[in-house]
Amino acid sequence: QVQLVESGGGLVQPGGSLRLSCAASGFTFSWYAMSWYRQAPGKERELVAAIASAGGNTNYADSVKGRFTISRDNAKNTVYLQMNSLKYEDTAVYYCKAHRRVTGIDYWGQGTQVTVSS
Repeated sequence: QVQLVESGGGLVQPGGSLRLSCAASGFTFSWYAMSWYRQAPGKERELVAAIASAGGNTNYADSVKGRFTISRDNAKNTVYLQMNSLKYEDTAVYYCKAHRRVTGIDYWGQGTQVTVSS
């Protein structure tokens, strides 16, 4: 069955770094664009970063540009989010999503908590 399993979250001090991973299985990973979303307490889920199926095109929320980098390894069926210079406001549950535009199908992971605190 389809699975997206996020890992790499945790507690980090402001200015620190984390690398999130999302391992996919049960579908043809290379056919899907991948995205990272986050949801802070009391807020709506928001798009953080996205990468095209072949990995060439990326886009980022303005709030993370220059600090976060999304990448993927289609051979490993994994998408990554490198997060640097973390701020308190980056605290959220981070989710990965797989999207195939042709079919409109989305798959979501269960999320990983990122907490930025001193």
